[in-house]
Amino acid sequence: MKGSCRSASCNRSRNRVGLALAAALALAPAAAHAAGDPAAGKVTYMQFCVTCHGEGGKGDGPVGKALNPPPRDFTKAEFKFDTDKDGKAGTDADLKNVITKGAGAFGGNQLMAPWGHLPASDVDNLIAYIRTLEQ
Repeated sequence: MKGSCRSASCNRSRNRVGLALAAALALAPAAAHAAGDPAAGKVTYMQFCVTCHGEGGKGDGPVGKALNPPPRDFTKAEFKFDTDKDGKAGTDADLKNVITKGAGAFGGNQLMAPWGHLPASDVDNLIAYIRTLEQ
């Protein structure tokens, strides 16, 4: 058989390629969180989110302090909504849906208004920044 590999060294090479592929697939979910630019996201956050969620993302902004329930504390990275019904709350897709459609669309507080007018790139950047707030 031409191109057939039966030697031990060839089998080791195949195993290394398989391990490299498995490692790459295992790291893929982490890469999904890197879609946006956190520095650009911080600019959007400071413009639209800081009054409720606070500078550090604890839900303690000047307006947020007066809200009941308080805004989400991003430092805890505990997200409530599984908007895409994939069994995992708080994925980037879930955050994008809550940001663009508002929390009320998913049974949450109506005071988390929809920001659907933001360009998709701004939302991706905003999510990337929110991810940096986790402590």
